[in-house]
Amino acid sequence: MRAFILSKYKTPLREADVPEPVVGEHDILVRVQAAGLNPLDEKIRLGEFTAILPYRLPITLGHDVAGVVIRVGAAVRRFTPGDEVYARPRDGRIGGFAERIAIHEDDAALKPASITMDEAGSLPLVALTAWQALVELGDVHAGQKVLVHAGAGGVGSIAIQLAKHLGAYVATTASASNASFVRELGADRVIDYRSEDFEQALSGYDLVIDSLGGENLEKSLRVLRAGGKAISIAGPPTPEFARASGLNPVLRIAVAGLSSKIRKQAKRLGISYQFLFMRASGDQLREITALIDGGVIRPVVGRVFPFDETVQGLESLTAGGIRGKAVISNP
Repeated sequence: MRAFILSKYKTPLREADVPEPVVGEHDILVRVQAAGLNPLDEKIRLGEFTAILPYRLPITLGHDVAGVVIRVGAAVRRFTPGDEVYARPRDGRIGGFAERIAIHEDDAALKPASITMDEAGSLPLVALTAWQALVELGDVHAGQKVLVHAGAGGVGSIAIQLAKHLGAYVATTASASNASFVRELGADRVIDYRSEDFEQALSGYDLVIDSLGGENLEKSLRVLRAGGKAISIAGPPTPEFARASGLNPVLRIAVAGLSSKIRKQAKRLGISYQFLFMRASGDQLREITALIDGGVIRPVVGRVFPFDETVQGLESLTAGGIRGKAVISNP
């Protein structure tokens, strides 16, 4: 089976012939027709997540999958061969950059009927991230003010739409060239990050979704009202994350040190800081499917690469400039 694998950190992916996936009793075997390209894949390639995702190399990367079920395990009840599905396979079982993948049935959902396979392949990771930030952790409700950074990106483009659906007033940061685009998604206020300082322009927000980390995250704390929340997918992980992930005591101490500065800043301001490392969930994908087929959320695919160009596709993320998501297509 053809796949694009990582053999050594900080080296490019390479095509290889790998064994067919082993299908467990709760697994579905999926012929991959589309696989989203995510910064997480690039960060794993660079070795940035070895402490919390200790994969044994070589490994097939790819955290988003859309395709057709070929076979199901003996205990599978939710899916049958021929079903069109999409999924974010759980950590330890990724591998979307391949012709086939075995996925635990709990991680998958039927593909939204109203969108293409490429669009479905772009969604799971970013849509689950937006859901877990806004619904699960943020508890966003009507009348609240939400700042979504990088609104034209993969997570941002979905988070804007979901936050508006939840009734929030939504501000976002974007380039001037993307201002009309993010307004079409539902943004009420657009901050041109090249010419405006969002910290000076905004105040009294209930929630910030940060995907940039560093100074951007620190400034984000200061636009929140007392009691507000900053949720980051790029900032330093917290002790709560370390405990929930089952990291060993030494790593827990290291993680606590990494986030101590930002947690102290948040505490002084009377707000909370949370690190989000999204998890797989077929149940949440089914909720998202209903919103997509109901016209509430639309996927944004900025570029499609053929399967043969998976290496170039992943490299394209470094250059940036892609609206929404880039996708590998293997129809």
